[in-house]
Amino acid sequence: MTTGWFGGDPAENAGEDAGEWYEDDGPMVRPYAVTRGRTVGAGHNLDMLTVVATAQPAPRLRRTEPEYHEIVRLCRNPISIAEVAAALRLPLAVTKILIGDLIAEGNLNFRAPLQQRSGHHDVRILRAVLDGIRRL
Repeated sequence: MTTGWFGGDPAENAGEDAGEWYEDDGPMVRPYAVTRGRTVGAGHNLDMLTVVATAQPAPRLRRTEPEYHEIVRLCRNPISIAEVAAALRLPLAVTKILIGDLIAEGNLNFRAPLQQRSGHHDVRILRAVLDGIRRL
């Protein structure tokens, strides 16, 4: 008999949906597989509010993975990294690594978010961002 984390049958510990812990929207790929195991990007200091856009003229895309093609398509108009991550349904950290690759190869340009002086407005901005993320 196989035991789960807390002993006993894993199916009993997990409830009726023991075998269905993921959404059935298609094949599941682990985030580290998309980045080939990398956990840091190409050295750019990218923030979730960093705006990225396709470089003009853009060099030929050398990458064959579909995520890179989709990022370039999304970035035809300036867009934040958070919006790209939401559209791709990938974690922010993974998206930042992929975007960093495209910036390093000259396919994308980026503009860091404007830095505002610290003050009482910062909390309201953070709450607005958090509310927006929760709505995704």
